[in-house]
Amino acid sequence: MIDATVARMADHPPPLSLAPEPAQEPETDGLFRQGGAFFQNVPAIPPAVWGTGTEVLWAEGEALIIAAPQGVGKTTLAHQIIRARIGLQDTVLGYPVASGKRVLLLAMDRPSQTRRAGHRIFAHDDPAVLNDRLVVWEGPPPFDLAQRTDILAAMCAKAGADTVVVDSLKDAAVGLSDDQVGAGYNRARQKALAEGVQVLELHHLVKRGPNGAAPNTMADIYGSVWITSGAGSIALLWGEAGDPVVSFRHLKQPMDEVGPLHLTHDHPAGVTSVTQSADLLEMARVAGAEGLTALAAAAALFEAKTPTRAQKEKARRKLERHVTLGDLSRVEPAYAGGSASYYPAARGLT
Repeated sequence: MIDATVARMADHPPPLSLAPEPAQEPETDGLFRQGGAFFQNVPAIPPAVWGTGTEVLWAEGEALIIAAPQGVGKTTLAHQIIRARIGLQDTVLGYPVASGKRVLLLAMDRPSQTRRAGHRIFAHDDPAVLNDRLVVWEGPPPFDLAQRTDILAAMCAKAGADTVVVDSLKDAAVGLSDDQVGAGYNRARQKALAEGVQVLELHHLVKRGPNGAAPNTMADIYGSVWITSGAGSIALLWGEAGDPVVSFRHLKQPMDEVGPLHLTHDHPAGVTSVTQSADLLEMARVAGAEGLTALAAAAALFEAKTPTRAQKEKARRKLERHVTLGDLSRVEPAYAGGSASYYPAARGLT
């Protein structure tokens, strides 16, 4: 059934004309919400497509962007998320992925290379599951998605998919640095989300950061600001093409920041794992009587000799989360202007 669907999609794009449609009354029945229900019936933690607790990498109803330079493994990581989304594995990078119904992969950026990369991951899986739960569109979309903002949702509907992976954004719309194009693509993305489709997008960076340093801000993501502003979560991979170990930064978060992390790509096996991240519980254990401060935690988390105020605050929030969970105890400073210290909760300190 899926093979036939793919063939029809390739041979007969959605029957939507480029000509202006006659004026008609807009459909509004499904758009109005009561204010109380809209603002008050909100979960404290957004349901996660990918993540656990307050560490949400991909929230339901919000697009996730994975941005990276060429050859650093964003497609490899996306394929593992796809595999989990169709029920063939439970976690990616140690974080659970909720199973969906069917994934549409828009393999628009070098589809032959994407196919080879995917072969390492999917080669030994049950073909019946892959044929039923994964649909691949190979090559450019039938229309520029920024110009025809209804096409992305229409393609998902035709494939029967509740998840779409856009590989990559530069192939979905031409001229992403232009704000009109960026806003047009964002509208296409939001229409798909409004139809209940979960959206994952692969994207590229501008170039290196200042003085050749690793990029670490959303300004380093290529294209119009509307590309990043319309996403709910943004993860950045950084390294040299082909590096087995790359860095992972969670630049934009629905809840708490995940990482920073160091990832190892096992390219022959098509598996990515976390190989190094600062273990705050272990650091608190070995800190001894002095305890662990937010400054020391930030220096380890962000590999910075002189952490910024923002990095120190992020580290403090991570430590406080462990206090809430009962893993750590906080001891207030003995003098004004000092720093709180954190100890393993087993020490019995309060």
